[in-house]
Amino acid sequence: MSAKTTALTVLTAALLAPTVLVASAHAAPTPPTDGKGRLAKAPAPAPPASMSTVGGSLLGQPGTQVNLLPGAPALPTNLTGRSWIVADAESGEVLAAYNAHWRLPPASTMKMLFADTLLPSLPKDQVHKVTDQDMDGVGPGSSLVGVKEDLEYSVHDLWLGVFLRSGNDAVHVLSAMNGGVEKTVKDMQAHAEELQALDTHVVSPDGYDAPEQVSSAYDLTLIARSGLQKQDFREYCGTASAKFPGLQQPGKPREYFEIQNTNRLMTGVGGIAPYKGIAGVKNGSTSMAGSTFTGAAQQGSRKLLVTVMNPGAGGANSVYEETAALFDWGFAAAGKVKPVGELVPPKSADTSPHGSPAQSHENNASGAGGGPAGGVGTALGVAGGALAVLAGGAFVVNRRWPRGRRSRGADEELV
Repeated sequence: MSAKTTALTVLTAALLAPTVLVASAHAAPTPPTDGKGRLAKAPAPAPPASMSTVGGSLLGQPGTQVNLLPGAPALPTNLTGRSWIVADAESGEVLAAYNAHWRLPPASTMKMLFADTLLPSLPKDQVHKVTDQDMDGVGPGSSLVGVKEDLEYSVHDLWLGVFLRSGNDAVHVLSAMNGGVEKTVKDMQAHAEELQALDTHVVSPDGYDAPEQVSSAYDLTLIARSGLQKQDFREYCGTASAKFPGLQQPGKPREYFEIQNTNRLMTGVGGIAPYKGIAGVKNGSTSMAGSTFTGAAQQGSRKLLVTVMNPGAGGANSVYEETAALFDWGFAAAGKVKPVGELVPPKSADTSPHGSPAQSHENNASGAGGGPAGGVGTALGVAGGALAVLAGGAFVVNRRWPRGRRSRGADEELV
């Protein structure tokens, strides 16, 4: 090699060296591992240091809140939900809670508020022909029941689609019948405030992921308790399977197809055993919310509500497994714990010493079941296409408001 060539090679290397060094300095950092060569998980977000105290001061504190009396069972040890609550459905006593007021994305559990708001104003036998405009705003990847434009559906059909298949298409059609999505969102927000579900901010009526759309385990439980006052709500959320209208060919009978409730504690699909005494209420899952679930169950005379939000264990069944574990604990702990808070009454409730206890809105307080709730084994036929209604039809919550107090603001505490 000539001296000239050697000099050129050295000069080229010298010019390239800073480039290499700079490139190395700006290279992507090596991802952290867990010490076993596996990528380490990002740290889970922490709850706020202080939260709403609606229902009691303890419920505004982060972490587990429980007051075990002698003989009480210990809480389950395998709970990974970011937030959960166990409450007596009738007395409203909160038996235990974990980050109860943490405002988190609710996913389709928001549909409980949607139903509780709109059910009283839409007659179930009303028929509506779906238009293209009715379906505007249904988000990509939404859960759908199969509503089609230019076909007719009854309100009853659409509610089955909402509760069983979590159909965002059915939600948007019902919203259109209510005056549109914008009006429906305002109606839902006003109803949430009437219920004192003050952690809840409604952006979309179907629970589809949206910035700033949040609720809490406390609020979802409060909303479910309100919904269970309504016979139609109980019937729909307790329906295991139903026939849903399909295509309509000229000159031929309307086609129907079967839909099944996505609540696995009710249907037992996916390797989850049906929970004894389950009566609904609503599950949900989105990328922002993870899995969410509010359930109602009765064993003997005891009726419980459990909400679990975003378990970190992963898997489609984790939210149901943790809910079932909390139900088991709640039924075993009845009478052996001191409540850590309460589910507050609506602002308009009469809680004076001479006021009447709140009753079911229906004339027939026993509901469609006509007997005690018995879980999956109590299926019965219901007119209008439903194939099986579980304990939800007979699960009646007669709320007992605390006497002598009306409502409690977000910053007031339970004495």
